[in-house]
Amino acid sequence: MQCQCGYQQTGSRIRRCRLLSKFYFVNCSIMKHLSFLLVFVFSFLSHYGQDSIVVHKDARLDILSAKQAAVNKLTSKLTNGGMYRGYRLQIMNTRSREQAFQAKADVFSRFPEYKAYLTFQSPYFKVRVGDFMDKSDAEAARKTLSRYYPQGVYVVEDAVEYTPPAEDADLSE
Repeated sequence: MQCQCGYQQTGSRIRRCRLLSKFYFVNCSIMKHLSFLLVFVFSFLSHYGQDSIVVHKDARLDILSAKQAAVNKLTSKLTNGGMYRGYRLQIMNTRSREQAFQAKADVFSRFPEYKAYLTFQSPYFKVRVGDFMDKSDAEAARKTLSRYYPQGVYVVEDAVEYTPPAEDADLSE
């Protein structure tokens, strides 16, 4: 006669078979109870555990993140040479050095609030005016200067000299 696990009921094998089947039965019943218990515990926790997490955040984190965002915004405009990305107005592009110097002197006399820059990119001399961080500011100044320079005033991207205001300077420290 054969046992449930396939052993013949002869001699010591009967005993071994009974031991294995008892052990198997005990393990199966324990596993069933454990799995039922785990399912019950997880369902209980998921049902009663909703909306129970409370996070206490320090108010200084908001201030710190705002300062870091301002620093990141300011440094994103910084170039390798220590200048900032901004805009200037180009009022002249000529091959004549004398015309370029004359235009620069004219800007100094008419618009003392703007700084004029003379650059040479072979074979042209370029006269650029102002240090603007925003394109809208440069456009407003372009309208003013275009009355005096009818040949064309153009807004160009350039590295500009910029001194951050006191509150911006505190952020970078």
